[in-house]
Amino acid sequence: MSEQAGPRALAPVRLDHVLRGGDPGRPALTFGSETLTYAQLSERVARAANGLHERGIRRGDRVLIYAEKRIETAVALLAVAAAGAVLVPANPLLRSLQLAHVVKDSGARMVITTARRWETVRPALTPETSVSSVVLMGVDDPGLLAVDGVEVSVWAGVEAAEPTPVPDGAAIIDQDIAALMYTSGSTGSPKGVVLSHRNMLAGAASVAGYLGHRADDVILALLPFSFDAGFSQLTTGLMAGAHVVLANHLVAADVIRLCERHHVTALTCVPPLWLQLAAQDWPREAAEHLRYFANTGGRMPKATLYRLREIFPQAAPYLMYGLTEAFRSSFLDPAEAHRRPDSIGKAIPNAELLVVRPDGSPCEPGEHGELVHRGALVALGYWRDPERTAARFRPVPGADGATPPEIAVWSGDTVYRDAEGFLYFVGRDDEMIKTSGYRVSPTEIEEAAYATGLVAEAVALGVPDEQLGQRVVLAVALADPAASPAALTKALARDLPSYMLPAHVEVLDQLPRSVNGKFDRVGLRRIVSPTIVDKE
Repeated sequence: MSEQAGPRALAPVRLDHVLRGGDPGRPALTFGSETLTYAQLSERVARAANGLHERGIRRGDRVLIYAEKRIETAVALLAVAAAGAVLVPANPLLRSLQLAHVVKDSGARMVITTARRWETVRPALTPETSVSSVVLMGVDDPGLLAVDGVEVSVWAGVEAAEPTPVPDGAAIIDQDIAALMYTSGSTGSPKGVVLSHRNMLAGAASVAGYLGHRADDVILALLPFSFDAGFSQLTTGLMAGAHVVLANHLVAADVIRLCERHHVTALTCVPPLWLQLAAQDWPREAAEHLRYFANTGGRMPKATLYRLREIFPQAAPYLMYGLTEAFRSSFLDPAEAHRRPDSIGKAIPNAELLVVRPDGSPCEPGEHGELVHRGALVALGYWRDPERTAARFRPVPGADGATPPEIAVWSGDTVYRDAEGFLYFVGRDDEMIKTSGYRVSPTEIEEAAYATGLVAEAVALGVPDEQLGQRVVLAVALADPAASPAALTKALARDLPSYMLPAHVEVLDQLPRSVNGKFDRVGLRRIVSPTIVDKE
């Protein structure tokens, strides 16, 4: 078992220490028909950590994990931390070209994956990468799989090691690097956000605290581990000694069946998935156990929130805002959800959120400014990218010299604070639409589109225009097949000023998603821009 276990254990220092809070005999993880207790999970993590060490993985080495959610994946994530290495969770939907970037940029020494993903992994193992070994899950023999200079072995062999502490594991401190989370921006290749054990443990404790996670909770983990909110579903549940059910989401009906089968009490999704779930008929047996539902990764339309409150009348709604660079930043108290559904709430525990002008001075209530996050959850920067790190991670404004200089994360998000201290999201600097001299929030247009009842999905974009600077384009999936772009524009004209009305409405069967399940704005630009040119 891991070091420092037992009644005299110190406070958690390493990410795998989240397992200490669980009752050994209670269920910790379930995937499909397999369930592990906390004792079984702890032993498997200890075995795997020692197995990684036996295969040459040392403190600070990067280990990339490219696999769907399953028991072995969760064990691997925690085992990498226990071994003192740095975990790099890659979304299983990535293609070879994207994966190759993450492999090369992270300098991964080992890749842990599955046999059915081998054809995607192999092209990513170019001679320029530092990968020396690949471990395959779900197979007993690597067979003919081989790459020059790369050792290929099986995961079962890793877990066959003794459950003894890793030799240098006790040397890890909470400020050591625990993970690289790759996040995409509006331009350039994905960048690795450097997270310490302290970042991830403080984040897990904060989120588990305000969500009220407890040992009798059943948390349905739908989001990918490569998404900070998806990883949070694992760590916040385990830290509280709860039961985490792993699922690789396929369709909304699968989610409902899992909620019914496992008596799920906690459910967190991104807006596109909530839109689908809100349109379903939920049997009482699937909905009655839910204690809370939470939204992350974008704004939830008010109509969707109201519908979910009808489906889950006994469940508390949590509207959350966060960024990978600080894990999570704010949440709206469920008691305020009906009064101010547009708000992203206030700072989570162990964080302070500032709203500042470009010169760093604080904004007045109602004044738009940039959100700045300070506290234990602020990441260490971007991996091997000092220029972008210096631009985003900067000292907090107003430092008076009374305390040591502190680095905060400047989010790039425009927000404002009302007189009661509640925050409201306006838009990202790289998503704001600038048209006819106005700065327009895409979320305001999207909210108006949902309010018409004519659309099931909506994303507003600004595209270049020689006269206007940018013109508004609205991409939608219709809720009513009989509706038309003209009817939607007419309905929007009732609620929006003329400069906010879309110059073009693009109708698609379904809006494209990113690998994290969010609406893919970059992909939509590629779809919409040529269409507009062709129609002119």
